Amino acid sequence: MKAFFTLITIICFSMAGFSQEQDLPTDFLNKTFYKDRRDKLRDKLPTNSVAVFFANPVRNRANDVDFVYHQDPNFYYFTGYKEPDAVLLVFKDMQTAVNGTQYNEIIFVQPRDERAEMWTGRRLGAAGVKDKLGFDLSFENKEFKKYSVDFSKFASIMFFDFKNDVRDTYDSSDLYDLIAQFKAKVNYPEKNVTTLAVEPQKNNLDFKGLGKIMNALRGIKTKEEIDMIRKAVKISCAGQVEVMKAIKPGMSEREIDGIHQYVFKKYQAEDMGYPSIVGAGHNGCILHYEENYKPSISNKELILMDLGAEFHGYTADITRTIPVNGKFSPEQKLIYELVLKAQEEGMKVCKAGLPLKNIDKAGREAINKGLKELGIIQNETDKHMYYPHGCCHHIGLDVHDRGFYEDLQEGMVITIEPGIYIPENSPCDKKWWGIGVRIEDDYLVTKDGYELLSASAPRTVKDIEAMMKLPSALDDFVLPDLDKKN
Repeated sequence: MKAFFTLITIICFSMAGFSQEQDLPTDFLNKTFYKDRRDKLRDKLPTNSVAVFFANPVRNRANDVDFVYHQDPNFYYFTGYKEPDAVLLVFKDMQTAVNGTQYNEIIFVQPRDERAEMWTGRRLGAAGVKDKLGFDLSFENKEFKKYSVDFSKFASIMFFDFKNDVRDTYDSSDLYDLIAQFKAKVNYPEKNVTTLAVEPQKNNLDFKGLGKIMNALRGIKTKEEIDMIRKAVKISCAGQVEVMKAIKPGMSEREIDGIHQYVFKKYQAEDMGYPSIVGAGHNGCILHYEENYKPSISNKELILMDLGAEFHGYTADITRTIPVNGKFSPEQKLIYELVLKAQEEGMKVCKAGLPLKNIDKAGREAINKGLKELGIIQNETDKHMYYPHGCCHHIGLDVHDRGFYEDLQEGMVITIEPGIYIPENSPCDKKWWGIGVRIEDDYLVTKDGYELLSASAPRTVKDIEAMMKLPSALDDFVLPDLDKKN
């Protein structure tokens, strides 16, 4: 009888797992994409080498609550696997297992576990990884300890060095133990890491080579990746548009942030690509302002909104700066149009074959010239902090994605994001104080120039002010006053 109930439990659990699969989106990248990425990696690996990738650790938020898990982008790029406690090995050449099986890649993942899945959600398990993600050799992570391969025979064992920030848990096959087991297998020199990193030629452990390979692979997007980025960008633009229509003086920064996030989730974006930056007034002059805590934005302020939706792992990165009351003041308009001019000067030199640094140079020259004309700086060559950051970076699986920062190449997806920030007590006329403007858009580099992916979010003063006059679907959304007595 006990065996019967055990069988029924297993059948019900399996059926539940099958039915749950129907709840998932169907537009993820498929296993063919990930296999192709592993093949491309293998093409770039040096002779007689193996590349080793570990899943991201689980991060603790406080006490017994963890942050929502987010996979390591490199691991995800080659597997599509979104769970923790896993390790992937990709070999340059065919290997022979003890039983004579030939293989050139192998993955170890967390097992199916009825109790764990009841608490924390479905798992693929080794069989699911074979079926859904296209691996021929997939094993439970507890098998990694017994995995027998002579790492000393390889000319190069390539991996990203460890940061020693992984917690040990009760699970003897968690990421902490997988790393410890790997270190033992490859004779990782715990007490000589600094020297090893400087002189890797003395052994076969390579901490640096993968960086260049990953820059080359991830820096040029495939068609499938570009489609994912397009979706993330469109969702992010929709958020900017809805806020332009809904914003009113008296709203809080957090409320504005919430509208963006609601739109993202409405379009099934799983996450934010990075912590949202929603800064009104002088808060817009803080480059990575993430508190978003100002309880009431005033009628005369600008609000800088730097947000990107993450869709199926890929993120956008878009910034718009708008007047809270719907109309730029004369000073705000002058600064805004100077930043817009800088962006457009950068766009003119965004073309495959040209140095990426030319974009920053063109925008910076435009800003310095404009600041001088406005009397904010004395000379175009003056050193100042009104534009303290670069204007370009790759986007993709990371908001600051891997890629080379030399010549632009067809298939790169980058941002162009000039800005001017004039904090209070700056050495200029007080009328400029508290104005912070950044305009950031996402661009696909093409053979003959670029495609502006984020064109659906208004950029010009005219278009922003026109959009802000339109009615919002949230105009009639009024919540009860919690402080009001019944």
